[in-house]
Amino acid sequence: MQEKHLYEYAVIRIVPLVEREEFVNAGIILFCKKAKFIAVRYSVNEDKLGMFCKDTDTEQVKLNLMSFEKIALGNKDGGPIAEMDIPSRFRWLTAVRSSVIQTSRPHAGLCTDLNETVNRLFKELVL
Repeated sequence: MQEKHLYEYAVIRIVPLVEREEFVNAGIILFCKKAKFIAVRYSVNEDKLGMFCKDTDTEQVKLNLMSFEKIALGNKDGGPIAEMDIPSRFRWLTAVRSSVIQTSRPHAGLCTDLNETVNRLFKELVL
């Protein structure tokens, strides 16, 4: 029998007009402490964003999402947050913030394949 992994995930949201609190799901962050695993998947649906705000700077949004990914993966060009341990990076990425890029509250689950789970959640909640 395969080992089950306890994981946490959050949905990455783009909030074009923060004061309106409307958002488009754009990605997933999945984290498993025991497996020392963190993954980010994202996609920017420019048509959907345009329905919320035609003036959204999608290039800046994409750069911000790339920064999220760099931090999650611990890339050297991700800044000082990227140098933290995996649990700390996940907590920082999922902290409540009032900005164009936000996340849902973390949710927990169990799975046997973390990569398959992040891909499934991405398809279900973002695409």
